[in-house]
Amino acid sequence: MMTALSAAKAYATAQKAAGVDPSAMGSEVAAPGGGFGDILKTAMSDVMTSTKNAETQISNQVQGKAQLIDVVTAVTSAEQSLNTVMAIRDQVISAYQEILRMPL
Repeated sequence: MMTALSAAKAYATAQKAAGVDPSAMGSEVAAPGGGFGDILKTAMSDVMTSTKNAETQISNQVQGKAQLIDVVTAVTSAEQSLNTVMAIRDQVISAYQEILRMPL
């Protein structure tokens, strides 16, 4: 279930991925990455990077080379990134369904 907080976090992450400065809202700012597809690619890349980092930290912990707090931090970051992508996905599906319900 999507909450308002998770939607706001997803929106903020998408803005950061697009390079949009939230303090400049209201003024016209061109996104330097292209479009929505580039935002999604960046978000997916961030998820993969944080997931690989979490896996590396877990492996290091098993070998005794990392602290437990580092593992917890990396796993939490990966989880948050995944939740962000899932929130974006839910919003895209919702928008698509709304478009399908529009009368022609």
